[in-house]
Amino acid sequence: MVNPNEEHLHRTLNHYSLVSFKESYWSLSSNEREAIHKGWLNGLCAAAQKVDIFQATEAGIDLIVWSAVTTDASGDAARFFERFAMANTPYRHLIDLKDSLWGFTRPSQYSKARSKQEIDPFAETRKPYLIIYPFSKTTEWYLMSREARQGMMNEHIRIGKQFDDISQLLLYSFGLQNQEFVVVYETDDLARFSDLVNELRDTEARRYTLRDTPLHTAIYHPAQETLKLWR
Repeated sequence: MVNPNEEHLHRTLNHYSLVSFKESYWSLSSNEREAIHKGWLNGLCAAAQKVDIFQATEAGIDLIVWSAVTTDASGDAARFFERFAMANTPYRHLIDLKDSLWGFTRPSQYSKARSKQEIDPFAETRKPYLIIYPFSKTTEWYLMSREARQGMMNEHIRIGKQFDDISQLLLYSFGLQNQEFVVVYETDDLARFSDLVNELRDTEARRYTLRDTPLHTAIYHPAQETLKLWR
């Protein structure tokens, strides 16, 4: 387990897998499904340093699996993906991996200090709600001066601090997936989070958003409790 006070010194890979159960899964008995849960969860936990499983809220997706590992060495990411494949392969006739979003942490170029609202991927507990989405900026954003971008991000940061009960994790996935970032939020109150997003729509930086969908919202329970919902 990574010491939360030292986590910012390490680069971490955070991987979010969107999962649905196939019809073959539902043909099993309740006891058989429970055995599948145990074996699958054990495999997932062997693949990453921290695994959380969330109840999805959208049609066609049952679960979101959040896996987090430190990646201080160049081979760490490859080892995670190998182990993740090994964890899922025995159950692919039952479990459909619909999509994945993933990226790496790194220090922000717009803020020197680490934010108190930054999510610790290795925290023992999670807030009740998780929201994740892919994000990309326009070409015009990157062609502006650093000073111009900093000014707009200062406004963005100022609004975010007004919602200090909402935590955020920004992942970088340039050149690795179709998006440039994966944005992750944790909150105790979905309505309040919606208010934050509405506030951010009025900022100047919004002009330079190329993509920030699809959104995925999920509900946290300890992993075994989440899986019991599909027993």
